[in-house]
Amino acid sequence: MTDNPGGGGRAGGARTAYPEIDSNKLAYSGRAPSHREMARQAARFGVWYYAETVLRGMRAYFFPILFYAVGQPLLYMIAMGIGLGALVDSGVGAVEGVDYLTFVAPALLVSTVVMSVSGEMTYPIMAGFKWQRLYYAPLASAISPGQVAMGHLLAVVIRFVVQSIIFWLIMVLFGAAPSGWSFLVVPIGVLTATAFGAPLQAYAATIRDEGFQFTFIQRFVVMPMFLFAGTFFPLTAMPGYLQWIGWISPVWHGTELARLATYGAPMSPLMFVVHLAFLIVCTVVGMALAVRVYTRRLRS
Repeated sequence: MTDNPGGGGRAGGARTAYPEIDSNKLAYSGRAPSHREMARQAARFGVWYYAETVLRGMRAYFFPILFYAVGQPLLYMIAMGIGLGALVDSGVGAVEGVDYLTFVAPALLVSTVVMSVSGEMTYPIMAGFKWQRLYYAPLASAISPGQVAMGHLLAVVIRFVVQSIIFWLIMVLFGAAPSGWSFLVVPIGVLTATAFGAPLQAYAATIRDEGFQFTFIQRFVVMPMFLFAGTFFPLTAMPGYLQWIGWISPVWHGTELARLATYGAPMSPLMFVVHLAFLIVCTVVGMALAVRVYTRRLRS
């Protein structure tokens, strides 16, 4: 990567976009790796290289991401702890043996990262193929289309690791994570996000012309998962003919695991395996489909 495509590291005293890298100086020093070595490294570490590219792009809206990552859990904790939670505790009492805030907080963490990944795996995917066409430049190197797909997913996963950690810390501050194993909500939340995000990435990569597809997903897939997957109440409180929404939803499976980690919600070993297997299978199948679709489209 060059600092200044038109010349040396600086021009007219202006600071470059990435002053820590001066590829021209490196080239003239004689320490630059050979083309063959750079191609070998790109083929080996292409996923990480493209993930770095996406993460660098996220720096443009770093503060909105940070504000969202901190502000949303704070608002949720205040609303559920002081508002709705106080009403539930004074009326219904304990839910699954804990106060309402402790019951709902892990579900909110899981649903928040899933809603966030739905934004990262729709329009940015379309931009990579059509609007900005960022996916095509790496193909001039040894980076493969599959590495582009997995690099984009990896960058999003890194973002949600940080977001989940912030959410968990706020839960701890509000006393909504009493278990010593509550930190496991972080990998559980990220796994849930990939279980939904990877298949969504594969689907978004198939769309060539923008229409109402992504709006449809937000309204009729993401929102029902948020409302009917046991986020605000146990899934068993719903009529049987609606419980299937939770059964096929990554949010419900992730929420159940998160509640187990946060306050030791009752769960049989069989259901633990079912929840975990569901999330892993969705992730692996989604990643495989994404690699296949990216490869077919970028090489067509």
